Amino acid sequence: MKSSSTLKTDLLKNKVYSRVYTAYAAATLGDWFDSLAIMALAVYKWQSSPLMLALIPVAFALPGVLLGSISGVVADRFNKLRLMRLCDLLTALLTVVILFAPGMTWLLPLLTLRSALSTFSVPAQQALTRSIVREDQLLQATSLNGLVGQGSKIAGPLLGGTALLVLSPQWCILVNAMARLASYLLLLSVRNTGDTKAQATDEAARPIRFRTMWREGWSYLLGNRLLLSMMVYSLAGMVAILVVDYQFTSLFRALAPEKTYLLGYFIAATGIAAVLIMLVMGKMNRQSGYGLKLGGAYILIGVSLAGVALLQPGVSVVPVLILGLVLGLGNGIFIVTFNYSLQKETPPHMTGRIFGIQNTLLGVVQIGAPLLGGALVQASGPSRIFLVVGLIVMAIGTGGLLLGRLLWPAEETDRVHEDHAELPG
Repeated sequence: MKSSSTLKTDLLKNKVYSRVYTAYAAATLGDWFDSLAIMALAVYKWQSSPLMLALIPVAFALPGVLLGSISGVVADRFNKLRLMRLCDLLTALLTVVILFAPGMTWLLPLLTLRSALSTFSVPAQQALTRSIVREDQLLQATSLNGLVGQGSKIAGPLLGGTALLVLSPQWCILVNAMARLASYLLLLSVRNTGDTKAQATDEAARPIRFRTMWREGWSYLLGNRLLLSMMVYSLAGMVAILVVDYQFTSLFRALAPEKTYLLGYFIAATGIAAVLIMLVMGKMNRQSGYGLKLGGAYILIGVSLAGVALLQPGVSVVPVLILGLVLGLGNGIFIVTFNYSLQKETPPHMTGRIFGIQNTLLGVVQIGAPLLGGALVQASGPSRIFLVVGLIVMAIGTGGLLLGRLLWPAEETDRVHEDHAELPG
């Protein structure tokens, strides 16, 4: 058996994967780079109301609800590399158009359209990774994908915020357009991905085949006990977490209104811990124990949420950093394990559809849970809601630990792997 260092070397020597991964990293970093610039435009230039500001995350999440499962069918049916190129190019053009938006009434639909393109790009990227990476390298590839996401959440806003000190928000938005264009150009250099085009020769039959593929994706998920358990369990925790995910500002403002830097330290600690644990998990060449890892991740997240709820006014930096590190460890373990499980337990020809369905379900949660959280925090205060949510997430995590063998039995995993072995190619 090859060592993990050998697997890592082999993966990095895969020129196709390296270019696709670099393009994905550039695109993701660009998306986070202009996040603060967009908020700055809304707050400082257009003096937008809190309600209008709350519509920005809705604009990002709504396409995932409406198009998530459809985008998965598109990713499985059409050439994934060409789809990623098209999304990058159109995203770059839409980002340039955002520069000329006169106000929120134009910005919100433009952000929605741009987010819709990402809805199609993400399943294509995940499905393409599945087809260009060996089975024994999936865990490392998944960890690297997660590392890009978490690293961009740290580096993107940090670099974007620093750039805002010397550049206008418009220039920061333009950087995102340039990053997307760079991703597009890099993908143009990719050849021989082994991606199979599933294009119908009869144009009249295309809508029927499209609907059939959509139904097949849902049927496969609902008929696969392991995947269905994974999706339901993961989303149950996400519902609780997203209730308070957008309320950290309210909590830290109540704890120490004069120490505005505490939230920044907390977020930085969270991101750093997530990146470090992803690096560690990326050195492994296999993954096992879904119940242990997902349940443990939720317990860590729940402990952190309950912990910040118990912080007292005037708190020092040290406990904030510790709780941020705990939250980051839980986030990192969860992201790698969940995404890896979807790729590992799904046949290659179904990968795009399964990730598309996951985007749809997550989009519903991302719209409903934050609105519920805002209402609860306004009615009862942030500390009480954070404590209740933390305890709920800890209970979900404990359930995963205790019921892991029932939710994700070893024999089900073996059966799925045997199905994979029977697939052609």
